Amino acid sequence: MYNGPLPYVFEDRTGQHDASDFDDMYDRLFYRVARDPQRSATMVYDMGRRANRHRDSLPFHKRPIAILDFKPDQSLGNICYASNGNVAVPMSRYLKKTSMFGGSLSRKFTGSDGREYRWSYRSVQGQEWTCTTGPENYIVAHFDLKPADVRAYDVSGNTLTVFEQFIHLSVEILASLTIMRHIAQHNL
Repeated sequence: MYNGPLPYVFEDRTGQHDASDFDDMYDRLFYRVARDPQRSATMVYDMGRRANRHRDSLPFHKRPIAILDFKPDQSLGNICYASNGNVAVPMSRYLKKTSMFGGSLSRKFTGSDGREYRWSYRSVQGQEWTCTTGPENYIVAHFDLKPADVRAYDVSGNTLTVFEQFIHLSVEILASLTIMRHIAQHNL
């Protein structure tokens, strides 16, 4: 029997990096990532409740907690968080490549707690994206897509797992993951 803190396991309802709901399986946190049709920005919202299975179709009037403002050509633009007064930071400065010669699918960012975190693509078997910290590469979070040969019933099978001691960074983890997935999709 497991007695440690339970990780937050968010179901990614659609698997789309710019249009999905992320609902914790134990109903503790709920986020929405949505594209703003008026501009080339992707917003992250704290929903406060579980999403409707068919995505809410009502007009949406919440303030975003993070804004990922991509350029019209889909290249990297700016990121800003409501918690830092919506100060825009260039994404290329926020998520820095980990090496000059490594690909763009390994990047690091400094969290609001002052620690450095690193996203990497398929660096751990069974994980699509892995976020680590420290010289020992301690796993903070990981994103997993449902394998094509596995059936899922009434769930997408795509999950973002954030370990409990890092949940205070959940918005930063989700926002930076969204940027990493955008980078991968657009070969940036």
